[in-house]
Amino acid sequence: MASSLTSFSDEARIALDTIAGRATGLFSPSLRLGVTGLSRAGKTVFISAFVHNLIHGGRLPLFQAQKSGRIARSFLEHQPDDAVPRFQYEDHIGALVDERVWPDSTRAISELRLTIEYETASAWGRMFSAGKLSVDIVDYPGEWLLDLPLLGKSYDDFSREALELALLPVRADLSQQWRELSAAVDPKAPADEMTARRLAESFAAYLKACKEDERALSTLPPGRFLMPGDLEGSPALTFAPLSAPAEGRARPGSLHAMMERRYEAYKTHVVKPFFREHVARLDRQIVLIDALQALNAGPGAMADLERAVTEILACFRPGRGNILTDIFSRRIDRILIAATKADHLHHESHDRLQAIVRRLADRAIARASFTGADVDVVAMAAVRATREGTVKQGRETLPVIIGTPLAGERIGDELFDGNMETAIFPGDLPQKADVVFKDFSAAPEGSLAEPAIRFVRFRPPKLERTAEGVSLSLPHIRLDRALQFLIGDRLA
Repeated sequence: MASSLTSFSDEARIALDTIAGRATGLFSPSLRLGVTGLSRAGKTVFISAFVHNLIHGGRLPLFQAQKSGRIARSFLEHQPDDAVPRFQYEDHIGALVDERVWPDSTRAISELRLTIEYETASAWGRMFSAGKLSVDIVDYPGEWLLDLPLLGKSYDDFSREALELALLPVRADLSQQWRELSAAVDPKAPADEMTARRLAESFAAYLKACKEDERALSTLPPGRFLMPGDLEGSPALTFAPLSAPAEGRARPGSLHAMMERRYEAYKTHVVKPFFREHVARLDRQIVLIDALQALNAGPGAMADLERAVTEILACFRPGRGNILTDIFSRRIDRILIAATKADHLHHESHDRLQAIVRRLADRAIARASFTGADVDVVAMAAVRATREGTVKQGRETLPVIIGTPLAGERIGDELFDGNMETAIFPGDLPQKADVVFKDFSAAPEGSLAEPAIRFVRFRPPKLERTAEGVSLSLPHIRLDRALQFLIGDRLA
């Protein structure tokens, strides 16, 4: 699908950028790692833990270069893209370690360069390799990635699909005000700025309501309506879906024509540069998925998450190139799909969480794997906020997780204050992933089924200290497995 998102001129610019990057890489080997996911999936936490564990020699038994002692040191350097904001690693680590609060979510693109000096495992490699790899970590909102399919859709296609989604049972009440406002407008009427503004604001309010915890929906393009950044209030963001004119093409000067023009401007000036300058330059990709939030919200959220994951993975350029093609274009040869917040479950359910996410992404994984890209799925927690234990309940022994729930989290009638450590039995995920999807799809139309399992969010952990008073690296679940898959082969 990604190849259909660009024009010949776009491809020419991508090729020139790639040639320049390859030339630089001959003397300074680098790898561009994309980190994305939908809101609150843990992108900022993943990058912070990734860097912190490498710089501080964290416990990473499955990361072979670290386990074998071949990494001499890891350190931060100036990033190569001066026009891209720097990922504020130091601020995020301060929030996690000193304040024990989760850092702010990703709101825009940012970048960080981590350089690893290492000794290659082979004698032959030691003769020729510089033993140095720079990992350029590119952090960007998954909501923006969901805009890429718009490049292949006309304004009328976009409008039709937006209305179809808005009529789904899980969305109908949230979209009602926008739908009523839109229905009262004549698309053939003369273009009017205030009408366009009212429609755009109402449509954006509906999208934001869909994103709240109660619904936790994921397929919400255009992404900049949720995270406008410096485009807030611009004409490129002042449009909304409208029904197509009955007679075909909209009359010049009409409201429909104005909306169509602004939609095309959004694609040209916002979406295309994002794809060309960032997504098309990636070598590796990790997609973080908060399946627990969708499970909390019910059947509509799970179906919507599946739709979003399929669309996200279809936007990449996966596959393996060769010596000739690699000079002109980059392909993402490894994609890791990570189910985050595995620390919210007992380890007995980790394989089940992984199976649910694999089932969720099956169609997209098959498409990416067919091109030669390696795709893996892992249940992980980049920062482990809980530990495990057991409690007695009558004659039964229950596996529990122990941590400090965030202030405002609730289980039944109990409201947590953010200070008290608590043992919680989170329940068990079903043994077969298909059971989850069958239950969800069987929910009666128009209902928001109450999930059988509810998960709460926890504060970051207190870091352990050595006898000398030195803080250890951030604890995790399977971060080492993620590192091995994403960069391990480049350090062999």
